[in-house]
Amino acid sequence: MNHSGPAVTTVPRFEELAAPSHWRTVEFISDLHLQASEPATVAAWQHYLATTEADALFILGDLFEVWVGDDAIAETGSFEAEGCAALRAAAQRLPVYFMHGNRDFLAGPAFLAQCGITGLADPTVLTFAGQRFVLSHGDLLCLDDVEYQRFRLQARSAEWQQQFLAQPLATRRAQARGIRQESEARKQSGVTYADVDGPAAIAWLQAAQANTLVHGHTHRPADHQLASNLQRVVLSDWDAAAFPPRAEILRLSRAGLERQPLAPKYERS
Repeated sequence: MNHSGPAVTTVPRFEELAAPSHWRTVEFISDLHLQASEPATVAAWQHYLATTEADALFILGDLFEVWVGDDAIAETGSFEAEGCAALRAAAQRLPVYFMHGNRDFLAGPAFLAQCGITGLADPTVLTFAGQRFVLSHGDLLCLDDVEYQRFRLQARSAEWQQQFLAQPLATRRAQARGIRQESEARKQSGVTYADVDGPAAIAWLQAAQANTLVHGHTHRPADHQLASNLQRVVLSDWDAAAFPPRAEILRLSRAGLERQPLAPKYERS
């Protein structure tokens, strides 16, 4: 949602990750918004995890529609336990990196440990084949959404998270259902969401000495030329039940970046 207010460009501290020399291909996904009520997307994701031949997988936020706390994994038959099992199986074959999004920012150390995956700071600079790529979920760069930025600052505080997680799991699940309903209502209303701020993206890239920013969050997959040698590559959201289905993997190899669409198995006839 757009809100009036000053857009302030701030450059955060960048974590650094150097790809091992044996990595030939890495893949990026984001914004799957996995939930039990969307079984087609869950199935597509599970199939992808089991079959990808990448040397590493980077999940850049909003893997889950909502994450109510790591204790949900211990609930017998829970959706969170199912998702964690799929991640754990994939992590036994290849390194899996997870970055928080605006929906699953409460995924904590227990989630990472039980899934066998590695947490990734937002933003992180990935060095691969001699090139530097800034990886981010993308919400930090949507500066025009002043109301959201205010909430983000509050919700990422230890005090807010402790208060939320101190509530019974059933209470948190009920609140999550309310959040989903509110989000769906906003979508149906046709509201326009803020996009990434161009000057802020350029400032990030220049500070990181990188040429390419890879992010999700906006659900507007596209390649944007920001300057003569700077680009912004936006990941696709996933909805395997849509027509046509939306589910795209961004693959990075020494040949560059390439978008890979959803496997035909999941396309509607």
